[in-house]
Amino acid sequence: MSGLELACAAEGFVGASFRLHGRDLLTGFDCLGLVLVALAEIGRPVHLVLSYGLRNLEPERFVRLPGAAGFVETATPLEAGDVLMLKAGPAQLHLAIVGVEGGIVHAHAGLGRVVHTPFPLPWPVVGQWRLRDA
Repeated sequence: MSGLELACAAEGFVGASFRLHGRDLLTGFDCLGLVLVALAEIGRPVHLVLSYGLRNLEPERFVRLPGAAGFVETATPLEAGDVLMLKAGPAQLHLAIVGVEGGIVHAHAGLGRVVHTPFPLPWPVVGQWRLRDA
């Protein structure tokens, strides 16, 4: 399974509702839920039980995700399907998936839905991971 497939899966959820800790299309997604469900869509289900709030600055809570899902950390130019950790605010980390033709797909709490945001990004990237081939 490729990063391109992950990007396509994520883009399929654009317009879905935002819900903190959301993990399904019927009730909505948060940023982690979007990544987990998109991974499941391409045959890479990951089951993580995490407690976190909307505001957080504890990246160690999310460090298990990349390895469990078959990602490797990278600092190379962005590719479709890369998962980014963004610093969305002074006390908020945010996950997003690079889209098929650029930009990011993410669950936006302020807009209340999954959206595609074009480049340049409004937040700094603090982590970048890429899927290894299955």
